[in-house]
Amino acid sequence: MDHEKPIQPQPYWHNITAGIGLGLVLLLAYYVSGRGLGGSGFIMRVTTAVLNQFSSEHVAKLSYLNGYFENGSIIWNDWLIMQFIGMFFGGLFGAITAGRFGKAIEKGPRITTGQRFFFAVLGGGIIGWAARLARGCTSGQALSGGATLALGSWVFMLALFAGGFIGGYFVRRLWL
Repeated sequence: MDHEKPIQPQPYWHNITAGIGLGLVLLLAYYVSGRGLGGSGFIMRVTTAVLNQFSSEHVAKLSYLNGYFENGSIIWNDWLIMQFIGMFFGGLFGAITAGRFGKAIEKGPRITTGQRFFFAVLGGGIIGWAARLARGCTSGQALSGGATLALGSWVFMLALFAGGFIGGYFVRRLWL
């Protein structure tokens, strides 16, 4: 009988190497599309498109949402949609080739799986709301805005790190 050896996950990339790779992807995004990277814009476009299917009158009344349909543009061929699809398949490819693809829930020893999901959804909701309030998520503000030396983006990054260190103190028991 042939015994298969379990696949050993490869180590993560060194942070300097990953940072250089991310910078090159950002540069390529500006070169190819004239726009930087972002994630929350994708969610907003999909949410607006789905809402428009069920209540187009409501979307038409909200100037914030109907702006996604300016100039008769088709929402599904936006750069952020293509970027998200590429990001999904790129991440899938990377996880498979690194031997890290699988089902797992990473959590601290003091919380249950249900609590882990609750806090994940809560945190995701807060950061999604904040991303819309700030007109961009971490990748849009910090990466794309920071790369263009936008002052607001640098202020955002400093506030993000400060908030992360302060907030991390209060939720550290979820992980330790």
